[in-house]
Amino acid sequence: MSTSVPVAPRSGAPSQGKASETPVTVTDPAQVKRAVKAAALGNAMEWFDFGVYSYIAVTLGKVFFPSDNPTAQTLSTFGAFAAAFLVRPIGGMVFGPLGDRIGRQKILAITMIMMATATFCIGLIPSFATIGMWAPALLFLARLVQGFSTGGEYGGASTFIAEYSPDKKRGFLGSWLEFGTLVGYICGAGLVTLMTALLSTPDLESWGWRIPFLVAGPMGIIGLYLRMKLEETPAFAAQAAEDKKLAKQAAKLATREKKAAPKPAKPSLKETVVGQWRTMLLCIGLVLVFNVTNYMLLSYMPTYLTEQLKYDPTHGLLVILCVMAFMMCVQPFAGLLSDRFGRRPIIAIGCAGFLVLSVPALLLIRQGSLLAIIPGLLVLGLLQVCFTAAMPSTLPALFPTKTRYGSLSIGFNVSVSLFGGTTPLFVAALIGWTGNLMMPAYYMMAAAVIGGIAVFFMSESARRPLPGSPPAVETEEEAEQLRAAASAAATSA
Repeated sequence: MSTSVPVAPRSGAPSQGKASETPVTVTDPAQVKRAVKAAALGNAMEWFDFGVYSYIAVTLGKVFFPSDNPTAQTLSTFGAFAAAFLVRPIGGMVFGPLGDRIGRQKILAITMIMMATATFCIGLIPSFATIGMWAPALLFLARLVQGFSTGGEYGGASTFIAEYSPDKKRGFLGSWLEFGTLVGYICGAGLVTLMTALLSTPDLESWGWRIPFLVAGPMGIIGLYLRMKLEETPAFAAQAAEDKKLAKQAAKLATREKKAAPKPAKPSLKETVVGQWRTMLLCIGLVLVFNVTNYMLLSYMPTYLTEQLKYDPTHGLLVILCVMAFMMCVQPFAGLLSDRFGRRPIIAIGCAGFLVLSVPALLLIRQGSLLAIIPGLLVLGLLQVCFTAAMPSTLPALFPTKTRYGSLSIGFNVSVSLFGGTTPLFVAALIGWTGNLMMPAYYMMAAAVIGGIAVFFMSESARRPLPGSPPAVETEEEAEQLRAAASAAATSA
C-alpha cells in the first residue's frame, strides 16, 4: 500500500515550521499495477460496448429503424448513439462529486455494474419487426443508462491511475488507460468482423448482432471483481484524513463555545464547477480535440468507408482493426515521451498534425485502394496517439484533489456530449446536406484549432505533484532525497 511520510529536516538542522514538514507519498509498485489493470480493464469494457455499437451500426439500423433510405437508417442509429452522450454530463454531475465524497473505488464499481447491465440488455431487445416502436424506444433507454454510467467512468479511472502513480511515471502509467480503450475497440471490431465474415446477412440481422452485447455480462463481472479488490488512492485517503482532522478540531471548538458541531465539509457542486470554471474551460477544449478526432477515426470511419466510399464492410473493419493495433504498439512509448518531454509538446504536436494533415490523409483514404487507405488512416492514428497517451495524465492534473473527480467528470462529459459523441451524427448529416465527402477532415481541423488554443493556456504537469497532493515517488531512497532537499531549503531560508 502507498504511504505518506513527512519530509523533515535532518537531525540538528533548523526547522522552518510547516514548510519543512511536507509529506511524501511512497507508492507500492504492486498496488499501482493492480490499480492500472483494474482501471484499464473497466475502460476496455466500456469502449467494447460503445465500439461494438459503432461497428455494427448498419445492421442495427436495419433491425431497429426499418427504412427504404439507408442514410436515414444510419442517421437514426447514430442518433441513438448520440443520445447516450446527452446524459453523460448528468452522470458526471452525480458520480463525480460522489467520488470526491465517498471514494473513487466505490463509484467505479457502481459504474461498472450499470454499464455491463445496460449493454447486456441491448442484446435481449426484440427487433422492430417483433414489437414495433417499442424496439427503438428500449434501445434508447439502454443507451441512456450506458451514457449515465459512463459519466462517472473516465474521470474516475483517470483520476484513480493518476493518484496512484509516482510523479515521474504518471504519463506512462496513464497511457495504459487508453491502451485499454484500444483493447476494447479491437475486441469489439474483431468480434463484429468475425461475425460479418462467417454469418450470412439474414443470420446477422436476426440473431448474430446480439452476441457482442451479451458478452458484456461476464466481462462486467470480471471487471467488478478487480475493482472491488482495490483500495482507495493515497491522495483521496490523505484528503479524507485531513478533512476528518479538521472536522474534529471544529467539533472541539464548538464544544468549548457550546455550539452545535459543524458537519464535515464536503465539496459542493458549486465549488466543483463554478470554483473551477477557468480550468473547466481548459479541460473542455482539451477534451474536444481529443474526442472529436477519436470518434472520427475509431467510430465513424468504418461507416464512412462503407456508406460513402462503398467499401466492403468486412475489409473496412479489418483496416480499422490494423490501425488500432498499430496505435496500441505506439501508445506506451508515447506515454514515456510525455513523461520525458512534457504533456504540452506531445499534445501540441497532435493538434498541429491534425490541422495540417487531415486533408491529405482523407484524400488518400478517398482513393479507395488499400495502398492509399491504410497510410491515410495510419497518419490519423499516429496523431491520435499524441492525445490518447498524454490526456489521461494531463486532465487529472488540472484540478485539486478535493474536487478532482467531480470537476474532471463534469468538464470531460460536457465536452464529449456536445462535441465528441455527436461527431458521427454531425459529420454524416453534413455530408448528406452538402454532398462534400471532405467534411470529416474539415471537422478535425476545426477541433485541432480549439485544442491548440487550450494547449497554449495550459500549464506543464509532467514530473510534478498533482495539485493538492504531496510528491509521489517509487522508493524510500527518492523520498530521502526529497527530505534532504527540503532540509537544505529550510537551512538556507
